[in-house]
Amino acid sequence: MAAAYSMLGTEGNSMQGAWIEDLAWPEVAARIAAGAPVVVPVGALAKEHGHHLPMKTDWLLARALAGGVLAELPVLAAPVITAGFYPAFIRYPGSQSLSAETFQQVMEETLDLLIEQGARKLAIVNTGVSTEPVITIAVRNIWQRHAVKVAVSDIRRLGLGLRGRLRQKGGGHADEQETSLILAIAPELVRLDLAKPDYGNPGPATVFARPVEFSPDPASGIDYTATGATGDPSLATPELGREILAEMVRELVEGLRAIYPESLAGSSAR
Repeated sequence: MAAAYSMLGTEGNSMQGAWIEDLAWPEVAARIAAGAPVVVPVGALAKEHGHHLPMKTDWLLARALAGGVLAELPVLAAPVITAGFYPAFIRYPGSQSLSAETFQQVMEETLDLLIEQGARKLAIVNTGVSTEPVITIAVRNIWQRHAVKVAVSDIRRLGLGLRGRLRQKGGGHADEQETSLILAIAPELVRLDLAKPDYGNPGPATVFARPVEFSPDPASGIDYTATGATGDPSLATPELGREILAEMVRELVEGLRAIYPESLAGSSAR
């Protein structure tokens, strides 16, 4: 992660915020008592991303996004939640997924405990897609139990203004955008020589959505993807990745400032 930290200015004393895991508990307690918002990143540590990206792609992205926020704002970041609901990828060896019920419990218990410890300003940065509906239910339950509204930002809604820069015909997983991001964050982990177009077999475009479980089996119909990717990662560049990552971080920082102005309005912009 040194590459991403250096690029985003999140090394050492350059950070305004802090990772909870890097502090002693009295320091965490003092920051929470002072009203620091807590960011909870969600990013899979073991989920397939084609032949060319590491299984920990989502974790790398979650760390980079949260690290970018820490560089700009005096917030706390909880450890990345690495186990989640990722049923679409379980046919690829090494990919891990909890049930929706278990992941919901993980999210709720994590938030419950932070609230019990005094945190009232909470925001989730979610790098998954199948995790979205489960997180929505979890934060609704948290609101009903604690009257605390947890803010949620999903990766699909970040950086939309730069989607027009992509050259691929379509995508969504381990594609041009995601590969560009990892080229910017951890280029040594990208096997660009193995990246190739794979648009899968999406079927007809309609107003309906259907469950997807990616499969390397050509007989699997709309679930088929030979590599486990959808899109054209061969078009990825680190320059595009740095631009998209910076825009995503900017959106997160602006959003947190808007939601928690009493805590963050005075933080200096870089």
